[in-house]
Amino acid sequence: MEKHKADTTSSTSNHIDLRGNIFELPDFTINQIRNAIPPHCFRPSITRSMFYAARDYFYAIGLIYMASHTLFVSNIYLRTFFWTAYTILQGMVFTGIWILAHECGHGAFSKSKRLNNIMGLLMHSFLLVPYYSWRITHSRHHHATGNMAHDTAFVPQTRDMWIKNSFGKDADPTSVDFMHLSEDAPLVTLWHCIIYQVFGWPAHLVTNLSGQEYGPGFPRRSHFYFGEDSTLFKKEQMPLIVLSDLGITCMLMLIVWGSLHFGWAQIAIYYWVPYLWVNHWIVAITFLHHTDGTLPHYTNSQWTFTRGATATIDRNFGFIDTHLFHNIISTHVCHHLVSTIPFYHAVEASKSIRKVMGKHYRADTQTPFMRAFWNNHIECKFVEESEGMDGLGVFMFRNLYGRGTPPVVVVEKKSKLSTANMNLRSFKIRDKT
Repeated sequence: MEKHKADTTSSTSNHIDLRGNIFELPDFTINQIRNAIPPHCFRPSITRSMFYAARDYFYAIGLIYMASHTLFVSNIYLRTFFWTAYTILQGMVFTGIWILAHECGHGAFSKSKRLNNIMGLLMHSFLLVPYYSWRITHSRHHHATGNMAHDTAFVPQTRDMWIKNSFGKDADPTSVDFMHLSEDAPLVTLWHCIIYQVFGWPAHLVTNLSGQEYGPGFPRRSHFYFGEDSTLFKKEQMPLIVLSDLGITCMLMLIVWGSLHFGWAQIAIYYWVPYLWVNHWIVAITFLHHTDGTLPHYTNSQWTFTRGATATIDRNFGFIDTHLFHNIISTHVCHHLVSTIPFYHAVEASKSIRKVMGKHYRADTQTPFMRAFWNNHIECKFVEESEGMDGLGVFMFRNLYGRGTPPVVVVEKKSKLSTANMNLRSFKIRDKT
């Protein structure tokens, strides 16, 4: 039975999320969660899993076949439309293949560890993902989700860190100039989103972007680095890292061969542009799973596995999620609690665990997916503890604009950079000195 650490909150203060709601710490256990799930949900089917893998590759080959006929369309506008439609659809199909490889990494594809690793290596290498390297760090992410000190994938910045990284270490948050500078600029946000969506996933693999900032940087923080001084992997794991790199190398050689035989432009359209769409979807999906104004993050004093696993949120993406993305968007809370459940049982399992989770289950099925993506990029800038709850180890998302939070009382009083708390029209400084 999982033991929860005591919550020493005061009687007059509460943890408050970005929406102004009181946040209460989850108190259920992982055993209660597992007991609520029907036993058959834990049993993957090799036949069913292989069917979905074959189906997705059939979709990919079918799209390539249909796109090849676009070459004979004489109207340039119509041809551009068909090529654009191909790259978008193929990017979604490729993303589905990525998600199936993700199932392999969790052992949810089948009960056979060997089959999981063979299929995972093939499918992830096809998309230039180092299978074993990612599997290792992703497992650590699942074992420390929501932990500010140990999560390896989604580590939000504190207020101090965000101000320093965004505006420089000498930025004065109490100045009028800083208020105008820090106001959200849609075009700047859009530019940052585009860059992050296109290059965020490769950057995570190469530099561990968005993960812990421990140890030296490139190349020792890279998922491709197999030196014994790696900051991500242990010495005994190096053969697996080499095998991952060999899988990537083989795929790159195949791409070069195809480019020499069919032309670089053709391979760019058939493979590279859909690959960029995969980067977009992976970053968008995972960002929205772990970023929302209602989600907490914890220090070690308050973190437990169940609290961290439920610091995620389910969303809705309709037919694309249920058919092409294998329900990864709508069942992520369940996935974090029990990651070995195959995706085709995850919907049933998700419904079962809600009886245990009650008010602690989080889902936003009303906000359109990309609208939620934009809103959370603007609103969830950094995390900090709630007013009067300092040192209790529960951090909620915040921003400098006051969006999503109740109005802030105007108190013009200077304080340390780490305690600045502003909105668009006014600011309040909490003096800890």
